[in-house]
Amino acid sequence: MNAPVAPSDLPTTLGALRASGYRPRSVHDELRANLEVRLIAGQPLTTAVLGYDDSVLPQLETALLAGHDVILLGERGQAKTRIIRALVELLDEWLPIIAGSPVRDDPFAPISAFGRDLVAERGDETPVEWVHRSRRFAEKLASPDTSMADLIGDVDPIKVASGLYLDDPRALAYGLVPKSNRGIFAINELPDLAERIQVGLLNVLEERDVQIRSHLVRLDLDVVVVATANPEDYTNRGRLITPLKDRFGSQIRTHYPYDLVTEVAIIHQEATLPASPRPIRVPWFIDDIVARVSHVARASHLISQRSGVSVRLSIANYEIVVASALRRTMRTHDEAVVPRVSDLAALVQSTQGKLEFDTVEDTDSDQVIAALVALAVRQCFSEHVLLEEAPAIVEAFHAEVIVHTGDDLPDRDYLAVLAAMSALEAPVRRVAGPGATDGELAAAVEFILEGLYLTKRLAKDATGPRALYRARNR
Repeated sequence: MNAPVAPSDLPTTLGALRASGYRPRSVHDELRANLEVRLIAGQPLTTAVLGYDDSVLPQLETALLAGHDVILLGERGQAKTRIIRALVELLDEWLPIIAGSPVRDDPFAPISAFGRDLVAERGDETPVEWVHRSRRFAEKLASPDTSMADLIGDVDPIKVASGLYLDDPRALAYGLVPKSNRGIFAINELPDLAERIQVGLLNVLEERDVQIRSHLVRLDLDVVVVATANPEDYTNRGRLITPLKDRFGSQIRTHYPYDLVTEVAIIHQEATLPASPRPIRVPWFIDDIVARVSHVARASHLISQRSGVSVRLSIANYEIVVASALRRTMRTHDEAVVPRVSDLAALVQSTQGKLEFDTVEDTDSDQVIAALVALAVRQCFSEHVLLEEAPAIVEAFHAEVIVHTGDDLPDRDYLAVLAAMSALEAPVRRVAGPGATDGELAAAVEFILEGLYLTKRLAKDATGPRALYRARNR
């Protein structure tokens, strides 16, 4: 995406900039001042993340007001990167730099040889260009092969070949950190950096300068450093050198959503649903179950909790359940796309790669996922459905009734079940809600039957997403 074009009325030379009354300020001061404006106006630091209003965001606001560099500790899928990227909105919209500067030189106090030479040569006629805040953010995913040249810089052999001496500062090619001058530099998975590269960040965080190779080049950087790390790597494995830990002003722990309501809200915000010629209607209990699968996985001893259970699991599961319902609807030609309990069988494919299992055999993973889904369905049913009609429904099954369900059956088959079992009519309509469509009634039928099975009042013979419900004594 292209950055916005600077307004035409902004100064274009150093002299004009000086005459405009512009006064530079550090990046920390920018963030602090603009955050103060938001807080006074009662606005949040960011609306890009949910569930952190009373935990992470207040700590981050305090850290920014204190002028700290920050490291966010949390397992995967806890919106750490999104939080960091949201900080860009606290920068001033436009920043003046010396035109063509590789390190965004302040026109009033250039730090590079290029900037100093240009100001010395042209004085008030030094050209000035304006950088939008969206271009003042650099992000690097740390990896063991990240080099010092990537982060700090190195001698550019092409410039040397063109006639510059090795010790000429103009022969340098700057890395991401110097290029982030007067902006925000973010590094994800910080402990994955080799220790010798971590050492290169020590001066950046404390003295605010860098030295490139053997060059006696001192670049007094103005940069805010934010980083992310997994707590296991940061605290227990010794993969981050102690002096680097000490240089971060604030350490903030992120977390997964504490409640299902927040998890569902994140799902609705982030999920990308497939295009469909028919309306998509997701029943409330499918929302609840999909979010609950992640919650029960985070509490399961069968799942490795060291790497966490990402919110991305909930999002992917939601998308696959809707896609499963869409696939069925294309074959049955029902009027709307409405996910059912039988569509939850598709969660195996969207869950497999997002969990680390503490089971002996990899082949156990399908059974573990099925057990997590069943537990989520049972909890949802037990917490939200008061089924006074349960004895009458169970009694109907004792009268030689068998009900088939599955991901290949049209809505009308479920409506026929309702017509044949009067005991189901009231609870199904109560669960489906007022004004429920045929698809929503069909989904409610499956949900109630599965709930009765999981609470040991009905028996079930299942093959994948297809099931046959019957009395327990048959």
